[in-house]
Amino acid sequence: MIGRKPVPESPIADITLLLEGTYPFVRGGVSSWVHQIITGLPQYRFSLVFMGGDRNHYDKQQYELPDNVVHLECHYLMDNLADAKPKPSKGKRTAFDTQRKLHDQFRSNESVPAGVLSQALRDLGRKAGISKEDFLYSQESWQMIDESYRQYCTEPSFVDYFWTIRIMHAPLFRIAEIARNIPATRTVHAISTGYAGLLGAMLNDIRGVPFILTEHGIYTKERKIDLSQAEWIRDVSDKVSTNLNDQLGYIRQLWIRFFESLGRLAYQQADPIISLYLGNQQRQLVDGADPARTHIVPNGIDPQRFEGALAARPKDVPMVMGLVGRVVPIKDIKTFIRAMRSVYEVVPNVEGWIVGPEEEDPAYVTECRELVSSLGLENCVKFLGFQNVNDILPQLGLMVLTSISEALPLVILEAQATGLPCLATDVGACRELIEGGTDEDKKLGCSGAIVPIADPEATAREAIRLLLDEPLWTQASAVGLRRVKRYYTLDAMFDSYRTIYDTAISTGYRED
Repeated sequence: MIGRKPVPESPIADITLLLEGTYPFVRGGVSSWVHQIITGLPQYRFSLVFMGGDRNHYDKQQYELPDNVVHLECHYLMDNLADAKPKPSKGKRTAFDTQRKLHDQFRSNESVPAGVLSQALRDLGRKAGISKEDFLYSQESWQMIDESYRQYCTEPSFVDYFWTIRIMHAPLFRIAEIARNIPATRTVHAISTGYAGLLGAMLNDIRGVPFILTEHGIYTKERKIDLSQAEWIRDVSDKVSTNLNDQLGYIRQLWIRFFESLGRLAYQQADPIISLYLGNQQRQLVDGADPARTHIVPNGIDPQRFEGALAARPKDVPMVMGLVGRVVPIKDIKTFIRAMRSVYEVVPNVEGWIVGPEEEDPAYVTECRELVSSLGLENCVKFLGFQNVNDILPQLGLMVLTSISEALPLVILEAQATGLPCLATDVGACRELIEGGTDEDKKLGCSGAIVPIADPEATAREAIRLLLDEPLWTQASAVGLRRVKRYYTLDAMFDSYRTIYDTAISTGYRED
């Protein structure tokens, strides 16, 4: 635990945010949203629980914590996964039987009976249940792994299966420890499923704390994309794939099912379950969320904050295409670079600016820079790192998102607030933001263009059209400005979360 701030006289925070790999150490859309929520609702006291993987992947804090943040603690789930010395033990048969029932429910894709779920969560990490030592070294643990391998595993060696199970489940014991030791709070709010969602589910069950869940993207979908391409997973029969329809090997599927199971646990315990737009709400329902608990609260921005950037926009359209986002595979920076090669052949004075932090995946950054060099775009494509978006937006002629997964990207709203047309892949809420969501919204027109995923030629074609057709550009600029002011303001988002927080807090607080 690090970074704890002095707490006020009352030890109870109003809301504890459960943050996996985001705020305050990583910049990006989700982190910006978290900072907006905290600063925009100063009447609440927030506590922050940050969870990361390897602590070496996180540098200094990227955000100065607002005054209404009363506590920060950080946990790194990959630290000392097996720091206990081996000590033979039998293990608790009843506790492992409960785990068998839990896993059987996961395999059936059905909700876990409340009694089974509660007992499984309460057993985790306790000497009277399943301690980390029991999981690592007991006869019962070995027997359960052996049974599962013989009954369900189709391909890899037992050694591969054994270590996968160990690595996969070891962080859960750290999460159980966090759940039993975080400071008292009136409600918890996880900003994803995954490990953060599991922590929320445990706090709801073990300590009786109301649990709110907001998903910007669908965590299980994004993890499936990551895991389908992860080179650290070695399966006998599969290949690293960019096509989610390809047949994946057993170990890769096992990881995917693991995060799907964590998602269902979070959905089972959370109320409300919030998404940013209709498409994600429908995906949550397919993945097991209770329709009565699901709600849509779109992201919002303050258009007034961008009035200066709007006023600074030059009369002529800048021949600059900008991609504002983290330089990571899910943003598909390589498609942007390849599209720039085609645009450059038609518009020789064009520039492509990649604006975003590069610390998260240095290997991918290197690959992107090498691609720029191999395509002869050194004088055309520029890596600018993290920048003040208000300074960048007036200099762009087109905002481009080539992501393979998004939710409701704030960067499109920010671009629209400065009169900047947008070109985006058909992911998340991008089509709604650019073409309109409701029938009334669609009557406003298009504020840019939508293209397929991983299609540099379509991206280039639409970019050329928008940059060179000045009347079309001007119309798209005006439509975006009207849309963001009418449907996507911060005030509307704050009103929604104020109601959600007050409702959760009023349901009561219990500390066992």
